[in-house]
Amino acid sequence: MTFPAGLRRTVLRARRDTGFLAAGVPPHLALVPVWAWATTTTARTGNWLLTVSVSAALVLLGAPVLTAVQRARHRVLIGVDVPRLTPAAPEQRTWASTARRLAAMRPWRKIGYHLLLGPLLALLELLVLAVAAACLAGVTAYAWSWALPTGIRQDWFGYLTQLPAYTAAGLLLLCALPWTARAVARAEARLALGLLGPSRAQRLQERVDQLAVSRTDLIEAVDAERRRIERDLHDGTQQRLVSLAVNLGLAMATRPDLPSDAREVITRAHLEAKEAIAELDDLVRGLHPAVLEDRGLDAALSGLAARTPLPVRLRVDLEERVASNVESVAYFVISEALTNATKHANAMRAEVMVRQVGEVLRVRVTDDGLGGADAAGTGLTGLAKRVGSLDGAFHVSSPVGGPTTITAELPCAR
Repeated sequence: MTFPAGLRRTVLRARRDTGFLAAGVPPHLALVPVWAWATTTTARTGNWLLTVSVSAALVLLGAPVLTAVQRARHRVLIGVDVPRLTPAAPEQRTWASTARRLAAMRPWRKIGYHLLLGPLLALLELLVLAVAAACLAGVTAYAWSWALPTGIRQDWFGYLTQLPAYTAAGLLLLCALPWTARAVARAEARLALGLLGPSRAQRLQERVDQLAVSRTDLIEAVDAERRRIERDLHDGTQQRLVSLAVNLGLAMATRPDLPSDAREVITRAHLEAKEAIAELDDLVRGLHPAVLEDRGLDAALSGLAARTPLPVRLRVDLEERVASNVESVAYFVISEALTNATKHANAMRAEVMVRQVGEVLRVRVTDDGLGGADAAGTGLTGLAKRVGSLDGAFHVSSPVGGPTTITAELPCAR
């Protein structure tokens, strides 16, 4: 006999939820003897100070164990993961930092859950279990009633009149049991997540921290991929083009008897090969200059200033090398700013200042061009996004008539 898939899933879910509720009764009632003993002992002896102290110690010792039990019950039986509260350990252990760490773990919510809410949940669980027992007893009434003596069966159940009513009531309760158990299990899971797990603010903070780590990993992966592409182009494609240009130059030098048409074609190919090498060199330098990785930001900026068509006054004040991704962003901000000053601003001179102040790398590029740079332009917006990827600040001051000042502040703490 094959049961429908929907019915089979409902039965399995009802069995799982009912087992979850049955497993919750003992831990929910675990602290009832403590406060029952405290109440009776205080009423009998009147020594409430000792009673309260002992009870509080038992509750404080038992709450972490009961919390671990509840986490395991939710995770194993219904697949709900109640996150553990793990506040960051302070750098210096003081009484104030210890108190703040304990407050972040929210112990009073746990104690309230186990001490006050636990008995109420246990009562609700027992009611659901009683309903489950009643529905099973009603559905199987015809079977187990035959085990009773005939007189009892006729007097108590009314062999032909009451047993059908018991069976019908059992079937109705059996139909309602899956939804009832499911509703109670969901309510318990929500209460556990709210009282035993981190608060909404803590969950948001953890999510922000995770996203920050993921973003850092992504930036580092993209930077590493950029370096790999630069190495492949520099060591592969660029070397092949250099070899091609050399061979074409040798062909022109060693074969003076070539027809004029062929020499013209070879000469044009030689020029195009050298132009391709120059363009590829600019592309490689734009992806990630090798000198930036080998010798640092100061050397890379010195080469950049020497290649810029206009005079550049460069001042670099670094205590030590910063992180590679910070160096890369700073270099490209300065490179793009000098390119804009050369191509669009008609500047006559530029000034670049790079300075490390504490844990912040400050970059400032100033030119005496026409000004009027659009901060929402494609190039500057790209720079702002690149700086923002490191949680940096990017500012542009470019009044009409100049000067234009581009400032970037990059966190450089390792």
